[in-house]
Formats: sequence, structure tokens, C-alpha cells
Amino acid sequence: MLIELEGLSKIYEVGTQEVRALSDINMTVAENEYLAIMGPSGSGKSTLMNIIGCLDTPTEGSYRLKGQEVGSLDDDELAEIRSTEIGFVFQTFNLLPRMTAFQNVELPLIYGRAARKVRTDRVWETIDAVGLKDRAHHRPSELSGGQRQRVALARALINQPSILLADEPTGNLDSTTGEEIMQIFRQLNQAGNTIILVTHEQYIAEHARRIVRLLDGRISSDTVS
Repeated sequence: MLIELEGLSKIYEVGTQEVRALSDINMTVAENEYLAIMGPSGSGKSTLMNIIGCLDTPTEGSYRLKGQEVGSLDDDELAEIRSTEIGFVFQTFNLLPRMTAFQNVELPLIYGRAARKVRTDRVWETIDAVGLKDRAHHRPSELSGGQRQRVALARALINQPSILLADEPTGNLDSTTGEEIMQIFRQLNQAGNTIILVTHEQYIAEHARRIVRLLDGRISSDTVS
């Protein structure tokens, strides 16, 4: 099993009060799953995403990734998991404005000290996979919203992660462009990528094969289409 969550809870201290963002989450995710996490504002979906992405740690319970207990890892080990096992796609793209699309996608490989030939070959392959080869040398300001999200997707995929974690990836796009991005997600899943998508839009969630709904920090339903 790729992901195992058991009795997972997250409690934040706000002043003198405790706020329970997640309560007793039990969930597994297999390799090559396509899962959408849904819920209203305050339901805990962003907290759950941050824990799965190793951006936060649970207060109680267990999170195992590929059988490894994440809660026992130190900051350096968590950073290593984020850079090698998880690819992040955000609503706001988070591209560096002075770099070209090619350079933005290449950046994680530079941080990982990959050889130049390896970097060049993999960047071209990944940019081609998201249909943006002809725009590789353009900066973000010269790209449309959909093209920027394709660059962000390519950057997330460049280290060949176990999980692609997407937070409202179509939130800044019109419906037609958003549909194009979702088609790329489908193709990536069909190619073997595990995708976890966080969204509040039903029509976006319906692209996934499984929908987990949260309410008040708990799983209210878990359905497979």
C-alpha cells in the first residue's frame, strides 16, 4: 500500500484553545489510484493534504508512506521525501517569473544535482508530455494560465514522484482550460501516476475514480466510481 493513515488527528493551539482540524482519519491509497478529496471550507481537506505532502505532521495517529512511518522522520528526511516522492501542483502555479518554462521545470533537478545531460533529456521529455514543447523558452508572463499550469505540472513530475498532489489545480483557470488540464491528469493516471486532487468543485472531483469527502475534520464518505 502506498499510503496508510490510521487514527490520524491534527490539533492546533489557537491562543488558549485547541482546534481539532482532523479527527480519527483512517484511509489507504494504493499505487495508481486517482483520488479526489472534497469538503467545505474548514472541513480539514487542506490540513489532510499538507500531512500527506509532508508539509505538516499529525498530532495523533500514524501516517505510513511506502511502509515508512512519516512521523518518526526529522526535517531533512521529510524534505527528501518532498523532493523525491511527492510532486506538488498549486492553484497559483508558483513559477519563478524570470525563468523560462524550461528553467522552471529544470530547477528541481538542479537542486538534486543531476548531471546536465540527464537534466536536459528529462526536461524535454516531461515538457513534451504536457504538450508544451513549443513554449519551452517562454517566461511565465508570456504564457496563458493553462500553459503556466502545464509548466507547473511538468515541474511536479520532473523527479518522477510516487504521488502527484494537486491543490485546486484549476482554480485560476476558465472552465475550458480547466478541462484541458484535467485531461492531462487523466492521461498521467493512465500512464501509472498516483494522483490525489484537493478540490471543492464537484465536476472536477468527478474526474477521479474515488472521492473522499470530509466534514468537520472527519471522513463523511468514501466512494469509488
